[in-house]
Amino acid sequence: MLGRLAALLFLAGFVHPAVAANREQQLIVRGDRIFIPVTVNGRSTEALLDSAAELTLIDDDFAKAIGVEQEGHETVKGSGGEDKAQFANGVDIHAVGTDLKGLTVAVLDLDELSQRLVGTKVAVILGRELFDAGRFKLDIERGKISKLSQSVRPKGVMLPLVTFRGIEVFPIAIEGHSGVQAAFDLGNGSEMMIGRQAADRLGISAPGRILTRKKGGGIGGSVDRDIVSLGSISIAGKTFGRVPAAIEDQDSQSDANVGVKQLRHFIIVTDFPGRKLWLQPR
Repeated sequence: MLGRLAALLFLAGFVHPAVAANREQQLIVRGDRIFIPVTVNGRSTEALLDSAAELTLIDDDFAKAIGVEQEGHETVKGSGGEDKAQFANGVDIHAVGTDLKGLTVAVLDLDELSQRLVGTKVAVILGRELFDAGRFKLDIERGKISKLSQSVRPKGVMLPLVTFRGIEVFPIAIEGHSGVQAAFDLGNGSEMMIGRQAADRLGISAPGRILTRKKGGGIGGSVDRDIVSLGSISIAGKTFGRVPAAIEDQDSQSDANVGVKQLRHFIIVTDFPGRKLWLQPR
């Protein structure tokens, strides 16, 4: 009853928009992958949330079902290498109380990726366009996400964001080495990753530290990576010990990549437009 009253007051102009902006919505957590309800050109579905995707991806079958016209053939790069995609213009997506109008999205066959990463069909991978549209709060453990008003003062440790090759990175420490730049990657549901150059620089890739090889990768296919155990990593003042990490050989990789396995231990506030990230340890 109170929720309905608040909605009516908002429509009548008696409630400040910040009240509506701060309303929590469902964040669907399956293992270490997170999804949100979205509508794409008016069609409802779920989207895999990926803050490190420079562009939103739509499965080709879903694109046909909603009448999205595709054009061109281009190469897209992912953590598994390269893949071929078409593009579609003028796509409208609504998510977390946010209207993303006239997007250009990549359209490709997500069947293999879906089965390899989540075991079920993924229609949409929603990229950084959502995070570029404002300030968002995520509580992965509680399964909640909300869009925040700029007037809200976030709790936690504020960390600067820097764009590195289209992806937002923030500072962490690895085994006492501070200033390591890690990608903020809500689409990473696997191990933390270390770029090969950073691993060499920090002495992590020495032969005696390699524990095994493991398959990984996203767009572009499956790749084999060396797996190491990091003695410690520090994120926003919280220390994690004995952290499994995969060494990433792609040249485009940042120093590191921090995904859901670590980020779920924080209440997160993102502010891509303001170049800031707040992490509050749970």
